[in-house]
Amino acid sequence: MKLPLQVPFTEILPTPLFLRTTLMPADAIFPAHNHSWGEFVYAYNGVVQVMVEEEQYLVPPQYGIWVPPNVHHLGLNRREVLQSSLYVANELCEALPSKTQALLVSPFMRSLLDHARESTLDYKNQRHLRLLTVFLDELAVAQRAGTFLPASDDAVLKNILHYLENHPDDNRPVATLAQDAKVTKRTLSRKCRRELGITLSEWRNRMRVVKAITLIEEGKSVESIASAFGYSSPSAFIAMFKKLTGVTPASHR
Repeated sequence: MKLPLQVPFTEILPTPLFLRTTLMPADAIFPAHNHSWGEFVYAYNGVVQVMVEEEQYLVPPQYGIWVPPNVHHLGLNRREVLQSSLYVANELCEALPSKTQALLVSPFMRSLLDHARESTLDYKNQRHLRLLTVFLDELAVAQRAGTFLPASDDAVLKNILHYLENHPDDNRPVATLAQDAKVTKRTLSRKCRRELGITLSEWRNRMRVVKAITLIEEGKSVESIASAFGYSSPSAFIAMFKKLTGVTPASHR
């Protein structure tokens, strides 16, 4: 049962840049809505999930989700998360993506947010606004990752992705997965490039990271997660996790 939450602003922002940080309860949802300003959603722990029409944006804590002005969307989370939303007035959005995007949050950007959220009670303070302005500049040039975990309506690819999500321990090579789907490896690779924008191996790793974050926050050990995902050793799983997130599973915990 989802817990519906009220959108904080509906007509006007208190300032052209406004940072709101809140502890989101488990199974919370902001019902579908839109607004005339942009919004960057970032969770300090857990996974951020935003739905834009039929597309799902699902990102770990090293990424946030940029939603441009006037885009119909809803936000939800499965577990309790500390979450920030930076609201950006329309006139300040010119340098930012025109399409909803997962954006990489660098350590410097994370530090800016940490400092800015300490002073949100005085949201018109010039130091606070300067921090948010610098963060906005960094956001404009941040690495883009699409939906982070893209989906596909292609019949063959959709079935493979669904299978891998339900069998994260399946380490069979792409050629074998293609053979089972009755297509060539070359055809499957072409579908991935066209539909996902990344390789199937990259998609499988991203999917495992998203699943691993949930298991880590449930208290599962790195050894048990690595085993559940079919890794021969915890070190191989740790290396993959750090490559995609910038931190080890232990650091994330």
